Amino acid sequence: MLRITELKLPLEHQPDDLPAAIAARLGVPPAAIAGFTVFKRSYDARKSMMMLTYIVDIEVTGEAALLEKFAGDPHVGPTPDTRYQFVARAPDALAHRPVVIGFGPCGIFAALLLAQMGFRPLVLERGKKVRERTRDTWDLWRKNTLHPESNVQFGEGGAGTFSDGKLYSQIKDPKFLGRKVLTEFVKAGAPEEILYLAKPHIGTFRLVSMVEKMRAEIESLGGEIRFQQRVTDLMIEDGRVRGVTLADGEEIRSDHVVLALGHSARDTFEMLHERGVFMEAKPFSVGFRIEHPQSLIDKARWGKYAGNEILGAADYKLVHHASNGRSVYSFCMCPGGQVVAATSEPGRVVTNGMSQYSRNERNANAGIVVGLTPEDYPGGPLAGIALQRRLESHAYVLGGGTYEAPGQLVGDFLAGRPSSRLGAVVPSYQPGVHLTDLATALPDYAIAAIREAIPAFDRKIRGFAMHDAVLTGVETRTSSPLRITRGEDLQSLNVRGLYPAGEGAGYAGGILSAGVDGIKVAEAVALDMLKG
Repeated sequence: MLRITELKLPLEHQPDDLPAAIAARLGVPPAAIAGFTVFKRSYDARKSMMMLTYIVDIEVTGEAALLEKFAGDPHVGPTPDTRYQFVARAPDALAHRPVVIGFGPCGIFAALLLAQMGFRPLVLERGKKVRERTRDTWDLWRKNTLHPESNVQFGEGGAGTFSDGKLYSQIKDPKFLGRKVLTEFVKAGAPEEILYLAKPHIGTFRLVSMVEKMRAEIESLGGEIRFQQRVTDLMIEDGRVRGVTLADGEEIRSDHVVLALGHSARDTFEMLHERGVFMEAKPFSVGFRIEHPQSLIDKARWGKYAGNEILGAADYKLVHHASNGRSVYSFCMCPGGQVVAATSEPGRVVTNGMSQYSRNERNANAGIVVGLTPEDYPGGPLAGIALQRRLESHAYVLGGGTYEAPGQLVGDFLAGRPSSRLGAVVPSYQPGVHLTDLATALPDYAIAAIREAIPAFDRKIRGFAMHDAVLTGVETRTSSPLRITRGEDLQSLNVRGLYPAGEGAGYAGGILSAGVDGIKVAEAVALDMLKG
């Protein structure tokens, strides 16, 4: 097959225009095109006319001659093979099963790949099954009741379940492992469009049933998933992992343990640090959620094309380098979504964002966050967690001590005065927003940087600094504040058989990259197990 990239057509082109454009690009009659598949579709909004940009794979008569004709053309060539190839098959007898700790995106794909290769993994998840977990999460949102082991952070599906379900990433992926992730999602019930849209997403409701189907496949292949099983200790002998201990005292033997913890398993990080597992502080970011009317963002981004069904709800990506040396950027932008309560510890408030597949809620929201480095929180690998906890505890107090989030209108925040009543933007955060002054919610340098960034963002998206837009705090779980460092074989630097993986270990930043990392680690585990 041949692949054509950078094939552009107007936004509102007709279905027959694409095959005609393919034939014209190749200089062949339409009858020579036996078939084609859209590999990727994106949009180009840089000019006055909105264009769709396609990557297409084509079956065509005279392929060899066309390859010769277009030799050297960067946009026409052979279609790369993106099919996934398993690296190993399990032997008939295994001394111990591999153990996967955590059943978020990374843990799901690590377990799925190990199961597909015949290694019958055992998964230990501290939270509950996804539907039970959803009910517990709603208890916080509707009744101000937190379940510390079953919430936005802990449970089947991980933190990604209560998110926009974004399935794109900027990671390097020479082996097309991201394609494997998307293919498995489609098999589990995701819309096929995620295979070709440049910025695919699923949404929370669809993720729930998909996670259940993937769990069922793992179990059908001999894997086992055990819920409400919190790992409290590692068994380490002579620098090698030999198993894990659960909260009820049960010991499970294994020479291969995948740590797919997620970024909020703070007690587990503390245990690993006590056991001497090598880890180091890493940069992360803190800030607020900001909400605008989605219609404002659509108009600013799409202009006359706002409301177009193909484009859908507009997103944005913003960066500002403040005069105090801090970088401020938008994080986890959720078009047509809502701000959610995302704490996992009592007496603390954390915000995050999520959207449904339709993205048709009234508001757009995003994190507006400031980058921090370990120099901002000296004291070792766990110092970033201590900073997060201080900010989250203070947010709880600022919000009135009821899990309401402290909030402020953007106009008041920029003017340095507390807010006393809402304006045109009704915040979506549940259990509710307590209006106050956010000036003490973050370190002074972060407040100054955000105050400088919002007017700068307004110059890129007109209306971004609207007075009635709402800030809610605090956004602290942008990424893990530490890295459980691993070597080229993906094992811990000082504990053989221990495989740090995904967001919690500092090696991913979203559903797709976490899934890809789970595949990489599963392959590494499989190859090491075959060595005996």
